[in-house]
Amino acid sequence: MTSRKALEHIRVRRDFLAAASADKQVRRGFVLQARNRGDAQPARIGLTATKKIGNAVIRNRTKRRLRALACDLFPRHAKTGYDYVLIGRVHTKDRKWDDLQSDLTSALQAIHAETA
Repeated sequence: MTSRKALEHIRVRRDFLAAASADKQVRRGFVLQARNRGDAQPARIGLTATKKIGNAVIRNRTKRRLRALACDLFPRHAKTGYDYVLIGRVHTKDRKWDDLQSDLTSALQAIHAETA
């Protein structure tokens, strides 16, 4: 079993709102919002799934998939000093895993290209 470093999580509403007013990338599987905090702290992740996508079972499944996706790709692609919010969409629960991974990789590259 491989040990992964636990991701830092966004827990305060104002941090979610700050990320919402920053850069965003829309993909079929999710929406990625990213905000550069301007510090040297580790990247943080926030997950959201609204009632628009389904009942509690579907929302929880969506968040589990997004959490696993972030654990897989954020150690390689996320930058320190950033807050990232992943918002689940209707297609998140049905999208193939490889497609979700390529969506997140391209979204992160696009976000960081905008700020460069």
